[in-house]
Amino acid sequence: MKRFALIGAAGYIAPRHMKAIKDTCNVLAAVLDPNDNVGVIDSYFPEADFFTEFERFDRHIDMLRRKSEPVDYVAICSPNYLHDAHIRFALRSGAHAICEKPLVLNPWNVDALSEIESESGCRIYNILQLRHHDAIKALRDKIAAAPPDKVFDVDLTYLTSRGHWYYVSWKGAVERSGGIATNIGVHFFDMLAWVFGPRRESVVHVHERDVAAGYLEFERARVRWFLSINADHLPEQAKAAGKRTYRSILIDGEELEFSEGFTDLHTTTYADILKGNGHGLDDARTAIETVFEIRQARPVGLRGDYHPFCARLPGLAQAGAL
Repeated sequence: MKRFALIGAAGYIAPRHMKAIKDTCNVLAAVLDPNDNVGVIDSYFPEADFFTEFERFDRHIDMLRRKSEPVDYVAICSPNYLHDAHIRFALRSGAHAICEKPLVLNPWNVDALSEIESESGCRIYNILQLRHHDAIKALRDKIAAAPPDKVFDVDLTYLTSRGHWYYVSWKGAVERSGGIATNIGVHFFDMLAWVFGPRRESVVHVHERDVAAGYLEFERARVRWFLSINADHLPEQAKAAGKRTYRSILIDGEELEFSEGFTDLHTTTYADILKGNGHGLDDARTAIETVFEIRQARPVGLRGDYHPFCARLPGLAQAGAL
């Protein structure tokens, strides 16, 4: 039985970490969140000590270590821009870090963390749960079995509607979240590189606060991608059905069905880590580099091989460029 601490309990993803800790028969000893709306803890670990101030949490983790009751892992579900600092805290405390994606916002942060990881003797793990999805694993096997010179044409489309609150929260601030491509796209970009091999080219066609689109070329795929949090960008069939989310991956015109099978991916990831495996810094690097380059790139507008949804964006189709 391992002892865990958790940073960031009030957000959407934290319950999946709590469930994973419980399902793998371990214990959550301490929790930190500046917000106290965290009653969800009662469903998993009501005996966990809870703190709203980092200083008191830090002291408690240190006290546990001195009492020979240290935490073995720190699960990190805090805002993106705090991941780097919280990973460093975990390693300084003698614990392994299990961090939500994106691991960090900038590629050079990966290099710095690699040094600290070596010095501490502790490991840094990233949650890359799509690598554990059965449909994605089957796709990777299918691509590997195809003729080596075969290059696939892929359209990745992901729309998940967000309300006005999004722009007020840290997620709406590029310097804190990394922007839309990082916030809702980083796990897809990781999956694409994992399935189709090294990235060779990146072009950004659109990059606004609510929508981003571009072209990525990998060793085995040409990918047109489109990400949006604007409900107006949903396909008409999704709107008619009252849906606020639309997700599609077309590979050579054939839809990849992966709408199911997400429920226990965090538990699978935790079990893999606890077995001594897990995805580390090198695994996380490619997606971090990809979203960083997207963030820095100047959009070219409707030029080249752009995603079909781009032509539906108000003003963009008429202008032909940003």
